Amino acid sequence: MREINSSKIKETIAKLLTKAACDLPKEVESAIKISYKKKGISNLEKSILKELIDNINIAREEKMPLCQDTGTATIFLEIGQDVHIIGNLYKAINDGVTEAYKNLRKSIVKNPLSRENTKDNTPANLHIDIVPGDKIKIIVLPKGGGAENASFLKMLLPTASKEEILNLIINYIKENGVKACPPLIVGIGLGGTFDSVATLAKKALLRPMNIFNKDKKIANLEKILLKKINETEVGPMGLSGKITALAVHIEVAPCHIASLPLAINLQCHSHRHKEATI
Repeated sequence: MREINSSKIKETIAKLLTKAACDLPKEVESAIKISYKKKGISNLEKSILKELIDNINIAREEKMPLCQDTGTATIFLEIGQDVHIIGNLYKAINDGVTEAYKNLRKSIVKNPLSRENTKDNTPANLHIDIVPGDKIKIIVLPKGGGAENASFLKMLLPTASKEEILNLIINYIKENGVKACPPLIVGIGLGGTFDSVATLAKKALLRPMNIFNKDKKIANLEKILLKKINETEVGPMGLSGKITALAVHIEVAPCHIASLPLAINLQCHSHRHKEATI
């Protein structure tokens, strides 16, 4: 049994969220730069993508937020079953969020109807998995409101064909992708239950860029969707063009014989996330 003090968790979360706000992961930056260099894209697309690249560099150099919407603090913990946490885990997590957001925009309200701001961006949106081992893996995903609002969940009938599912996804993004500040990362969950499929779609966003699903059939669907979504010509920031999505990631889970849950969790071009293991 390994002991980890909750103060270490607080400290790690605060550092990760602070860095995530200003330092876009290299893999995301690389995907945008590759898109910028693609042949056949319009001058308008190039201009928009160049602005995104400039914004990435300025944010990193000046330690300024990549976007004014510094997001919901979405946090994934993989806790080893041989870890004993000393102290209050939930307090440590939210204290870490509070610390990180002292100099960032606070976007969380206590109640969806009264709309009173919590003034410290808590509580975190927390997902915990228990895994083998004696370590804790922490992943932070500051999720902006625009991309989250453009997400989607539908309980399909089990008779839905592959073509129907693909067309539903493509048409949805054609109509709604503009709201999520493209070029997009598209996280898709298939299977599970009403509550779990949305989490599945969100976790899909965390897969490294353009690493396709290990299941070859699912990987093929990802490739088809990426091609078809870019053919919608929504384009960067919705101003038309060939670069609508940077990646499509699908995760699947077992489901009931009478259902086929589908969730789409869109992420904007500013795909901020960081991770650490303690």
